Parts: sequence; C-alpha cells; structure tokens
Amino acid sequence: MLRTANAPRPASRIRTPTSEAKPGKPAFSRRPAAGVHNADVAVLFDRLADLLEIQGANPFRVRAYRNAARTVGGLPRSVAAMVVEGADLSELPGIGKDLAGKIGEIVETGHLALLDETEKTVPRDLIELLALPGLGPKRVQRLHEELSIDTVGELRRAAETGKIAKLRGFSAEFERKILRDIGRRGAMERRTLLPAAEEIANELTAYLEGTPGVDRVIVAGSYRRRRDTVGDLDVLATSAPESPVMDRFLAFPGATEVLAKGTTRSTIRLRSGLQIDLRVVPGASYGAALVYFTGSKAHNIAIRRIGVGKGLKINEYGVFRDGKRVAGRTEEEVYAKVGLPYIAPELREDRGEIEAAAKGTLPRLIALGDIKGDLHVHTKASDGQDSIEAMAKAARERGYEYIAITDHTKHATIAHGLDSRRLARQLAEIDRVSSRLRGIKIFKSAEVDILGDGSLDLDDGILGELDFAVCAVHSQFDLPRAKQTARILRAMDNPRCTILAHPTGRLLNERLPYDVDMERLIAAARERGCVLELNAQPERLDLTDEHCKMAKDQGVKLAISTDAHSTATLDYMRFGIDQARRGWLEAKDVVNTRGMGELRKLWRR
Repeated sequence: MLRTANAPRPASRIRTPTSEAKPGKPAFSRRPAAGVHNADVAVLFDRLADLLEIQGANPFRVRAYRNAARTVGGLPRSVAAMVVEGADLSELPGIGKDLAGKIGEIVETGHLALLDETEKTVPRDLIELLALPGLGPKRVQRLHEELSIDTVGELRRAAETGKIAKLRGFSAEFERKILRDIGRRGAMERRTLLPAAEEIANELTAYLEGTPGVDRVIVAGSYRRRRDTVGDLDVLATSAPESPVMDRFLAFPGATEVLAKGTTRSTIRLRSGLQIDLRVVPGASYGAALVYFTGSKAHNIAIRRIGVGKGLKINEYGVFRDGKRVAGRTEEEVYAKVGLPYIAPELREDRGEIEAAAKGTLPRLIALGDIKGDLHVHTKASDGQDSIEAMAKAARERGYEYIAITDHTKHATIAHGLDSRRLARQLAEIDRVSSRLRGIKIFKSAEVDILGDGSLDLDDGILGELDFAVCAVHSQFDLPRAKQTARILRAMDNPRCTILAHPTGRLLNERLPYDVDMERLIAAARERGCVLELNAQPERLDLTDEHCKMAKDQGVKLAISTDAHSTATLDYMRFGIDQARRGWLEAKDVVNTRGMGELRKLWRR
C-alpha cells in the first residue's frame, strides 16, 4: 500500500554504527593473511563506501573510502608486500594514517572491523539500488522509507505502476529513466581491473612455476588480449604427467572455493570473487592451446573456418590433417598452417585483423618504448600528491623528454582547482623549476573544465599563457545526447582546447559513459585539429579500443596520458599502451611519441 508524505513512516532499518576505529598505527603483526590481494582491499573499501552513502555519512568520508579503493585497486604493486616490507602506506595518493591502518588491518586479518559492524546496520539489497545512476543515498533512503523499496525488483514495480512519480521531488521522467537504467544494469557488470588481475596473475604464475615437473605457465584469455577489464583468468600450463601442479593450484593462497577438480582442468574462486581456470596440456599442444584459450571466440571461429577450407581441423590440441597432428607446438605454427603471419593477442577480436594479416597490412603496434613524454599529470597544487619538481624528476627517470603539468581549474572545487591567480603562480613556479632542472622539458598546461554550456572554465587571457590546454567534462554527466555532444563541440571550437581528455567520462565498475555522439566528436577533432586523449588510468582507459580505431581510421591524432596524481602512477602508461594496441594504434598515430619540436607544431591550431 502506498504511503503518502503525511502518513506515518515505519522505523527505518538503516542504523548508524556507534564507533569507528581511531586513526593510528594498528597493533597487528607484519604477517599478512593468506592470499589477500589488492582487489580484496578495494572491494572492502568500495562496499564500506556504499554502506556509508546509504546511511547519509559525510560525503568527504565516503569519497575517501571510494578513492582509497581506486588507489589500491590500481596500484602497480602488491599492497600486501608493501605492508610486509614496512612501507609507509600513508604516502600513497589519498591515503592518510587512518586509511593506512585499515589497509594494514585488511592485509593482516582478511577483514575490516568497521565494515563488519556497518553491514549489520544497512539492509543488504539497498546497496544494489545505490549502483543505479541518479539514485543517490538520499533518494535511496526516501524510497526505502516512504515506499518500502529495498530491492531492484521492488523499484521496477513501483516505477512501472507510477508510484515513484507521486513522491515529492520525483517525476514521471525520473521513473522512465529508472526503468532505462535498470535495463542497462548488465553494462555495469563488475569485472576486475587490469592492475588487480595482473597482481594475481603474476603471483599465480610464479607460484605454479615452482612446481616440480612444470615447464611453462601463462595466463591467456581476455587478460592476455589486455581487455580493459577481466571476467576471470584462464591459465595454461605444460607439465610432466606426474607433476603435482593441479593439487598445488587448488591450494593457491586466497582460494575460497574449488569449483571443479580434474587431471587436466580445475577451477577455483578467490576471496575477491575472481574465478581462475587452469588447463594442463602437453608441450606438443602448447601453441594450439594458447591460441584457443587466448581467444577471442570470434577470432578462433574465423581461424578454424579458414582451416576447414584447407582440409585442416584446428582445436586446443593442435592442427590436424587426416587425424595426424601437423602443427601446434607454437602459435606461429598454427597461424602459418592457415597461411597467416602471427597476429598479436591484442588484435584477436575478429575486427578485421585476419583480413589485414592475409593482405600483409597488420599495424606495427605502438610499444611503451615509443613514448617520449606524458601530457596529463597532476601535482599537490590541486588533487595530486607530489610537487612539480618531483613529477618532472620521476618522468626524467623514465626516460621521458617532457612532461605537462595539468592541474585542475577552479570549477573542480572538490579537487582544489586553480583560479587564474593560482594558475599564474604555478606557471611562474614551473619557470623556476625548469631553470634548475636539466634533461626534461616541463610544459605549462592545465586540465580545464568544460562547463555546462560548453565554455571553458578560465578566460582566454590566462589560457593564452599555456603551452596547450587539456579540456575535460567533470560535471552534468546526465545531459541528453544532443546537449552533451553540442557542449563538447562548443568547447572544441575554442582553438585553445588542444586535447580532449577522457572523452566519454566512464569509470569502469562505477560509472557508465555519458551519452555522447562519438562519431561527431571524432569528426570534429579531425576538422579542428584537436587531439583526443586515451586516458591510461586503469579505471578509465578512455577512449575505448573501438573509439581508438575509429579515430585512427579518420586520421585523428591521440595522446596517451596517465592522468597521474603521484610519481608512482606515472607507471600507468603501460595500461594505456595496452588499450592503444587493442585499438590498432601505431606510434605515428600518437602525438607523445614525437620529439618536442614536432610536438610544438601540433599545438598551433
């Protein structure tokens, strides 16, 4: 029965925990719990942030846990190893003493006491509601209290029957949006980010390689194809028949469940929910199995179809003619038997790579060593952790010729964005640092907000003092497609908009891309000489691989940038390279593979 705003409300089942651990160094041993990975820490922090949002906790406190989850989930090294080494975790971006203590608690106990306590105070199903776009904690609370909505199913039924629109502050349009978002929930399926998958993959590979009788171990599947997220891990091993590799695999630290056990295939599930399959094959089948289990399925079907036309049968055990194995020990053998050169794993999606291989026109894919600088990094002047000099030195240590300082502008208040006066002071500081720092060029730039009407956050006067500007959308993600597109096109009309950063605004596992016409943006970038960014942050990887190829095909140049907020996260560049390779990019397609002289010419719009 619908309750009106004047009707008495039932007692809410949402309660606030009575206490929280005080900041400080936790009284733990330095011995981590078995199999605690970065993904485990990130999952617990994200869950705590969800619960606190529903409770209406301080937004800054919620954001701190959310940012901590993102930081740990994207770390290029194991946080558990850092704890064992006695590293000061409070030096990580966005991690203070209190959060450092909680990370230590998770690593060393496998639990977070505050989360355990908070979970007792919030109905479990409400967390799923919070994942829907537009349903912030206050709306979730109102729907819970006024319509007794606890689940997505109850929310759908209430929207379909018009009950939500009758609540003050809601509308029929909001109901329609809710139903659309419920229908799109599959697009927000939670998958493992590459850094977290990589930590587990490296640990598992080293663990299995130490098994007697094991020859080779490799992680295949979407992980080897370097997809932006991983659903599970497919591990391939060759070993002697008497090797105990399967028993050792089932005992992998962090495994909480054995889903299947066999002599050639077994499956486990980790604490984080990640599923891992191990296949053991003989050495003679290694190449064929690697092709098969790397995928994609569509690529494999196309290869097998070519094989059938040549009288061959291709499967995970080899390439066969009349029942006799004629190839399969290496991937190169398998491709050669169907008349093709080796195809890089990142391209194996059946998006034209087989036709290109047959014609000899496969791209010479970009490599990390091609990058000469980073064109999007932050310092402690806005929401970064390190100084201009520290970032520049770290870039120089990586062999870069240049780096661009791109702190946020004033509209990004949550990131302590710079107004014209503060930016002018920063430009003077760049001059001072440059005068004493040799071996690297520091470009003057800023990450300038694109406002709702498409204007830029700072006036042309101060923007004219920059070497170039990186422009980005950070607000009003829910604008209709036509308005969002027009907004960005207007920003790109400004000749000072040199690079369009993270063009779709997506955050993997957290926020879907905003609705924008990417074909029009790519065409506009070509017409205006604007560069599109491939943001290498593992939770962004924005542009997508498909959009990278679309831009390449239209002659639009891209910049692969880390959006680094600390010296350590300059290492995210390699994830951007992975995405670029999936998008068929070559060094010539990317502006920051060029020297400073050539780069300066590109900025003259």
